[in-house]
Amino acid sequence: MPSSGFFAKTMFLQSLASAFPPHVFSQSDCLEIAKSTPAVKGLKPRSKALLLKILAGDSGIAKRHFALGDPDTMFDRSAEQLNCEFEVEAPKLAGKALQKALDEAGMKARELDALFVCTCTGYLCPGVSSHVAEHLGMRREAFLNDVVGLGCGAAVPTLRTAHGFLAANPQATVATVAVEICSAAFYVDDSPGVLISLCLFGDGASAAIWKGKGEEGQYEAGEFRTLHRPEDREKIRFVNAGGKLRNKLHRSVPEVAGEAVRELYAARRSDPDQIIAHTGGRDVVDVLEAAIPEFTLKETRRILRDYGNCSSPCVLLALEERMRHDEDDQRLWLTSFGAGFSAHSFEMWR
Repeated sequence: MPSSGFFAKTMFLQSLASAFPPHVFSQSDCLEIAKSTPAVKGLKPRSKALLLKILAGDSGIAKRHFALGDPDTMFDRSAEQLNCEFEVEAPKLAGKALQKALDEAGMKARELDALFVCTCTGYLCPGVSSHVAEHLGMRREAFLNDVVGLGCGAAVPTLRTAHGFLAANPQATVATVAVEICSAAFYVDDSPGVLISLCLFGDGASAAIWKGKGEEGQYEAGEFRTLHRPEDREKIRFVNAGGKLRNKLHRSVPEVAGEAVRELYAARRSDPDQIIAHTGGRDVVDVLEAAIPEFTLKETRRILRDYGNCSSPCVLLALEERMRHDEDDQRLWLTSFGAGFSAHSFEMWR
């Protein structure tokens, strides 16, 4: 099926794989840590009550993975410590996911012509892609590109960037990686967005291998679309707070996301077998299902339950979950959303 746009190209999925840090904490674990952490004890009573209420409540999350395994320092680290954690852990986790995707595709890193990496939970210059390319042994002439500043929605525009590269280089093989060390943005203050983030986010990575030419039965990807709502930018974004990343989350975000996703879905090329969405949070998933009531987002809810909101990798984690259990799908519609406010979608078919 042809894709819209001048190049009328698609890209073909060769493999998809995920990776998570080894340290696993249930929400009950996080609740007990929060109760005993000096940083939490120093909160205003109302803020402390909010944090403990969310951790003890029905968030739709059973457990999360964190790169830092020491619970005594989980919520009380300096800006330098947080970014150092990201410098160490983001390339490591991205490389682990990419190596799994390469193994699944029966390929070596030297066969890759390009690597596209998205992240928003820390900063490296040169970017994560440089470190991953070195550690896995990619060719020196491979094209490396880091996509930053797009928040939870970044995986889909990163795929769109890879799609453009393959349109210009149809013989190429490329990799995409979405990696977030959300725990590198964990700290405690009285901001509701910061406190909610402590209760929702976890660490993870998802990597995929793509080719400009495919074989029968492989998924194609195309029909990329994006919607920007800058008037809602201040409702969901990172701001700098003494060198730390402070997450702003307005209570209207679920409704904003629902409206944007509904608009994107109305522009779809054809009806899918299933919708695959970024996890967001329990309230976000509830709103999405109300916006498109023909679908139950079971894969999205499973990822939220088992990993929390991992930010940009989540839509691909849900796709991997779908592909693992439902082999008869012919068409999927995928969406991610976040800082900007922006929302993105694309379609897959075979």
